[in-house]
Amino acid sequence: MSIIAIANQKGGCGKTTTSVNLSSAIALSSKKVLLIDLDPQSHATLGLNISSQNSIYNVLSNYTSEKLSLKDVIVNVETNFDVAPANILLGTLEQELSDEIGRELKLTEAIETVEKDYDYVLIDCPPNLGILTVNAIRAAQEVIIPVEPSRFSLIGVDRLVEIIDLISTRLNHPVKYRLLITMFDSRLRHSFQILNAIKEKYSANLFKTIIHTNVKLKEASMSGQSAVTYAKYSRGSKDYFYLASELMYRKEASIDNLMRQLVREKVKQLSEITFSLHDPNAQDVYLVGDFNNWKASEENRLTRDDNGSWIKRLALRSGTYHYKFVVDGEWQEDPSNPNKEENNFGGYNSLIEI
Repeated sequence: MSIIAIANQKGGCGKTTTSVNLSSAIALSSKKVLLIDLDPQSHATLGLNISSQNSIYNVLSNYTSEKLSLKDVIVNVETNFDVAPANILLGTLEQELSDEIGRELKLTEAIETVEKDYDYVLIDCPPNLGILTVNAIRAAQEVIIPVEPSRFSLIGVDRLVEIIDLISTRLNHPVKYRLLITMFDSRLRHSFQILNAIKEKYSANLFKTIIHTNVKLKEASMSGQSAVTYAKYSRGSKDYFYLASELMYRKEASIDNLMRQLVREKVKQLSEITFSLHDPNAQDVYLVGDFNNWKASEENRLTRDDNGSWIKRLALRSGTYHYKFVVDGEWQEDPSNPNKEENNFGGYNSLIEI
């Protein structure tokens, strides 16, 4: 299981946007993902329209009236994508844990209880360097630092890197970190100037992927969805697909790997169905239905075998389909299939269920 903290003490850098959309993009590759919202502002929780009385606070606090395990608070939001929500009570943990022995291990111990359930755990950290962020970094193997192209963002990165190095040394817990350029506006010369400054200082710890400014990222959050679900062909969504690819397949760092994986998973969901019609006298036979918009095009033409039967094989998802054969220009039902349903034209369509 890979555990990744997404942290930056500076607000407004795309931290939560990255947490949500990277989680969703990874989940689409059939990897089980858990996003832990560790920010008392609960932006990831609110941005996914999660409404739950219980939160990660009930897992980490010893003062809560209802102590729960991590599994008890997890909410499913998309296929393969779960969230451990946050609420405002998380803000009290800074004081609650201040004198507790082993306070920096609270989140690590909680995650260990779901170790076999997930391929990736992402942690959306609060915009500070307090005990919650320390818990996240201590639990993680890697930290992603979102950085928007502004002068002030670089100042905060230096401080965060110092904390990561301190945790690695004092707690004997090696943690890698990488910077991610977010909210990049390619129309501005200033954006490229800051990008070059970041490359000069952190070239060895910088993602190749850049997250561009895109209105669909904001619209998706307003709709309570990830952009990957809300507008999967948008610039913002594609950027996070690239990031997921670079993260999961860092040796090749190619989006093609992720897309091939997605195709393989989709193919597994298809069943090959054979349609056939015995009519030795026919000259042309087409298969039309609601799986091809009822078009008698060349690609939907059946192939005739030596026995006078016409055959067409299709890969279809599970579901119910209506269809007919077009034989020398005449539409007819499938005589070998007794299942049929009345259509809007006073006739019948053949019916198949997969």
